[in-house]
Amino acid sequence: MMGDFGEYIVYVDESGDHGLKNINPDYPVFVLAFCIIHKQAYLTQIVPKIQELKFRYFGHDMVVLHEAEIRKARKPFDILLNPNVRHRFMEELSRIIETAPFILVATCIMKEAFSQRHGVDGNPYHVAMEFGLERVFMELQGLRQRGQLTHVVFEQRGLQEDQALELEFRRIKDQSRVEGLGDTLDIVMANKKVNSAGLQLADMVARPIGRHLLNPDQPNRAFEILEAKFRRSRAGQVRGWGLKVYP
Repeated sequence: MMGDFGEYIVYVDESGDHGLKNINPDYPVFVLAFCIIHKQAYLTQIVPKIQELKFRYFGHDMVVLHEAEIRKARKPFDILLNPNVRHRFMEELSRIIETAPFILVATCIMKEAFSQRHGVDGNPYHVAMEFGLERVFMELQGLRQRGQLTHVVFEQRGLQEDQALELEFRRIKDQSRVEGLGDTLDIVMANKKVNSAGLQLADMVARPIGRHLLNPDQPNRAFEILEAKFRRSRAGQVRGWGLKVYP
């Protein structure tokens, strides 16, 4: 029934790889970010602003915003090699993220400590997903969405990885000790070619979180913008509520 759908949708993206055998010393973390967005706000505010940005800088809306390609100015973002254009573009993109009405939940796996605890065959992605889904559900429950079908959208990565991810998602739903989670959340796997504003937004937020945790004293404007978005306790606490760092 149409009325059974929740008012919110959740978009998920990651930063860093979840492999443990060859840990990158420059970025030894894995971050999984969940953006909880009210559907009406998504349709009327977030999507139009992202589309406007694309038309303004590229002349069309087929461009897919990707944090790594923007940061490295790879095509079609080579327009950002011009420092003036880069400054304007980054200011506008930052403003879109700052004003976008979404609630942020993120899990960060510290890979060295994780591998010592779970071995190199452990799966940071699955652990991060479980921590994240529990906090997403608790936020939705607080928004009176329990039992209202809420889709959690992940980007496809490959047939075997996608099958393992969906299997783990179903396991979490079936075995979660958090009552109501299994009746509320469901998974959607999106093809990489899908030009989803929500997935692109999630892609923008994951890396600044990892960078902040690795170098908390380093200036990080992107994280400063995101800090206000995190799910919090009534006392304003972020750690453990909107941001889970493990172990």
